[in-house]
Amino acid sequence: MEVSWIAVVAAAVSAFVLGGIWYGPLFGKKWMALVGLTEDQAKSGNPAIIFGGSLVLSFIAAFVFAMFLGPKPGIEFAAAAGFAAGLCWVAATFGINYLFAQRPLGLWLIDGGYATLQFTLYGLMIGWLG
Repeated sequence: MEVSWIAVVAAAVSAFVLGGIWYGPLFGKKWMALVGLTEDQAKSGNPAIIFGGSLVLSFIAAFVFAMFLGPKPGIEFAAAAGFAAGLCWVAATFGINYLFAQRPLGLWLIDGGYATLQFTLYGLMIGWLG
């Protein structure tokens, strides 16, 4: 399968940066409250494992999505496919899990919103640089 490594790296890094903004200044405090995480608990985590693992997982997701899209998918198609995958596959799956776990709607909106934008960014980067 032909994959543009530059597009995959750009996609992974762009979603990683989005996550820093999304779960930081935009929705960080609300997200922590909804999952029951205190500032002290958040600071006690190993940043190398958390951030390094997040970047590796973002790379894996971007790579597999690039394989799914195929070579040179075009920016409009790739972005639309990313939006659909994020909203209708990832966010919908979160929704199913959150319903059974009786998690709050706000948490689903934050996590599902991130997943939707994450995969839209994957599509944009892969469509543009692929």
